[in-house]
Amino acid sequence: MKLVKLFIVATAIALFALACGDSTSTNQTANTATQSTPSASPKATASATPQDELADAKKSYAQVCANCHGDKGEGGPVKIEGKLLKVPSLKEGHALKHTDAEFAKQITKGGGGMPPFKDKLTPEQINNIVKYLRRDIQGGVAPKAGG
Repeated sequence: MKLVKLFIVATAIALFALACGDSTSTNQTANTATQSTPSASPKATASATPQDELADAKKSYAQVCANCHGDKGEGGPVKIEGKLLKVPSLKEGHALKHTDAEFAKQITKGGGGMPPFKDKLTPEQINNIVKYLRRDIQGGVAPKAGG
Protein backbone atom coordinates (compact mmCIF):
# COMPACT_ATOMS: atom_id res chain seq x y z
CA MET A 1 0.00 0.00 0.00
CA LYS A 2 2.84 2.38 0.87
CA LEU A 3 4.52 1.51 -2.41
CA VAL A 4 1.35 2.46 -4.34
CA LYS A 5 1.12 5.81 -2.55
CA LEU A 6 4.81 6.46 -3.21
CA PHE A 7 4.28 5.64 -6.90
CA ILE A 8 1.28 7.99 -7.12
CA VAL A 9 3.17 10.84 -5.46
CA ALA A 10 6.21 10.30 -7.67
CA THR A 11 4.01 10.25 -10.78
CA ALA A 12 2.25 13.46 -9.71
CA ILE A 13 5.58 15.19 -9.12
CA ALA A 14 6.88 14.01 -12.50
CA LEU A 15 3.74 15.24 -14.27
CA PHE A 16 3.95 18.57 -12.48
CA ALA A 17 7.62 18.96 -13.43
CA LEU A 18 6.84 17.98 -17.02
CA ALA A 19 3.96 20.47 -17.20
CA CYS A 20 6.11 23.24 -15.74
CA GLY A 21 8.93 22.40 -18.13
CA ASP A 22 6.63 22.55 -21.17
CA SER A 23 5.04 25.75 -19.90
CA THR A 24 8.43 27.36 -19.44
CA SER A 25 9.61 26.53 -22.95
CA THR A 26 6.30 27.73 -24.40
CA ASN A 27 6.51 30.94 -22.36
CA GLN A 28 10.11 31.48 -23.45
CA THR A 29 9.03 31.23 -27.07
CA ALA A 30 6.10 33.58 -26.45
CA ASN A 31 8.32 35.99 -24.51
CA THR A 32 10.84 36.07 -27.35
CA ALA A 33 8.05 36.96 -29.76
CA THR A 34 6.63 39.68 -27.52
CA GLN A 35 10.03 41.14 -26.70
CA SER A 36 10.56 41.95 -30.35
CA THR A 37 7.38 44.04 -30.26
CA PRO A 38 8.03 47.59 -29.00
CA SER A 39 4.70 47.77 -27.15
CA ALA A 40 5.49 44.82 -24.86
CA SER A 41 6.77 45.89 -21.45
CA PRO A 42 6.92 44.67 -17.85
CA LYS A 43 4.27 47.27 -17.00
CA ALA A 44 1.73 45.36 -19.10
CA THR A 45 2.22 42.30 -16.89
CA ALA A 46 1.97 44.38 -13.71
CA SER A 47 -1.32 45.91 -14.82
CA ALA A 48 -2.89 42.44 -15.07
CA THR A 49 -2.95 42.11 -11.28
CA PRO A 50 -5.55 44.88 -10.61
CA GLN A 51 -7.73 43.39 -13.35
CA ASP A 52 -7.58 40.02 -11.58
CA GLU A 53 -8.40 41.67 -8.24
CA LEU A 54 -11.41 43.35 -9.77
CA ALA A 55 -12.50 40.13 -11.48
CA ASP A 56 -12.65 38.57 -8.01
CA ALA A 57 -14.38 41.69 -6.70
CA LYS A 58 -16.97 41.41 -9.47
CA LYS A 59 -17.68 37.83 -8.35
CA SER A 60 -17.91 38.92 -4.71
CA TYR A 61 -20.26 41.76 -5.66
CA ALA A 62 -22.46 39.32 -7.62
CA GLN A 63 -22.59 36.91 -4.67
CA VAL A 64 -23.01 39.39 -1.81
CA CYS A 65 -24.21 42.78 -3.09
CA ALA A 66 -26.23 42.20 -6.26
CA ASN A 67 -29.11 40.52 -4.42
CA CYS A 68 -30.03 43.91 -2.98
CA HIS A 69 -28.30 46.54 -5.10
CA GLY A 70 -28.79 44.79 -8.45
CA ASP A 71 -26.25 43.63 -11.02
CA LYS A 72 -25.65 47.20 -12.18
CA GLY A 73 -25.93 48.89 -8.77
CA GLU A 74 -29.27 50.55 -9.49
CA GLY A 75 -30.90 49.55 -6.17
CA GLY A 76 -34.65 49.97 -5.84
CA PRO A 77 -37.38 48.05 -4.03
CA VAL A 78 -36.22 44.61 -2.89
CA LYS A 79 -38.02 42.00 -0.81
CA ILE A 80 -35.68 40.49 1.78
CA GLU A 81 -36.82 38.06 4.46
CA GLY A 82 -40.42 39.05 3.81
CA LYS A 83 -39.71 42.78 4.15
CA LEU A 84 -39.89 45.25 1.29
CA LEU A 85 -36.87 47.55 1.40
CA LYS A 86 -35.90 50.51 -0.75
CA VAL A 87 -32.25 49.78 -1.46
CA PRO A 88 -30.21 52.84 -2.46
CA SER A 89 -28.55 53.11 -5.85
CA LEU A 90 -24.79 52.87 -5.95
CA LYS A 91 -24.74 54.96 -9.13
CA GLU A 92 -26.24 58.22 -7.87
CA GLY A 93 -27.07 60.30 -4.82
CA HIS A 94 -25.22 59.71 -1.58
CA ALA A 95 -23.20 56.82 -3.04
CA LEU A 96 -21.31 59.28 -5.20
CA LYS A 97 -20.38 61.32 -2.13
CA HIS A 98 -18.91 58.46 -0.08
CA THR A 99 -15.14 58.28 0.14
CA ASP A 100 -13.58 54.87 -0.40
CA ALA A 101 -13.05 54.60 3.36
CA GLU A 102 -16.73 55.40 4.02
CA PHE A 103 -17.81 52.77 1.49
CA ALA A 104 -15.53 50.18 3.09
CA LYS A 105 -16.85 51.07 6.57
CA GLN A 106 -20.49 50.78 5.38
CA ILE A 107 -19.81 47.36 3.85
CA THR A 108 -17.87 46.20 6.90
CA LYS A 109 -20.15 47.46 9.68
CA GLY A 110 -23.46 47.88 7.87
CA GLY A 111 -26.02 50.42 9.03
CA GLY A 112 -29.03 52.23 7.63
CA GLY A 113 -30.74 48.91 6.94
CA MET A 114 -27.67 47.29 5.40
CA PRO A 115 -26.26 44.26 7.21
CA PRO A 116 -22.56 44.09 8.12
CA PHE A 117 -20.34 41.93 5.93
CA LYS A 118 -17.23 41.82 8.13
CA ASP A 119 -17.85 38.11 8.82
CA LYS A 120 -18.45 37.25 5.16
CA LEU A 121 -15.75 39.27 3.39
CA THR A 122 -12.10 39.94 4.16
CA PRO A 123 -10.87 43.54 4.35
CA GLU A 124 -9.06 42.95 1.03
CA GLN A 125 -12.28 41.73 -0.61
CA ILE A 126 -14.15 44.77 0.72
CA ASN A 127 -11.51 47.19 -0.58
CA ASN A 128 -11.55 45.47 -3.97
CA ILE A 129 -15.36 45.68 -4.09
CA VAL A 130 -15.03 49.44 -3.48
CA LYS A 131 -12.55 49.66 -6.39
CA TYR A 132 -14.96 47.63 -8.53
CA LEU A 133 -17.86 49.94 -7.55
CA ARG A 134 -15.85 53.01 -8.49
CA ARG A 135 -14.66 51.66 -11.83
CA ASP A 136 -17.50 49.49 -13.13
CA ILE A 137 -20.66 50.55 -11.32
CA GLN A 138 -19.95 54.28 -11.04
CA GLY A 139 -17.90 54.55 -14.23
CA GLY A 140 -14.78 55.94 -12.56
CA VAL A 141 -16.54 58.86 -10.87
CA ALA A 142 -14.55 60.25 -7.95
CA PRO A 143 -16.44 61.00 -4.72
CA LYS A 144 -17.77 64.55 -4.59
CA ALA A 145 -16.70 66.85 -1.79
CA GLY A 146 -19.09 67.95 0.90
CA GLY A 147 -20.69 64.51 1.28
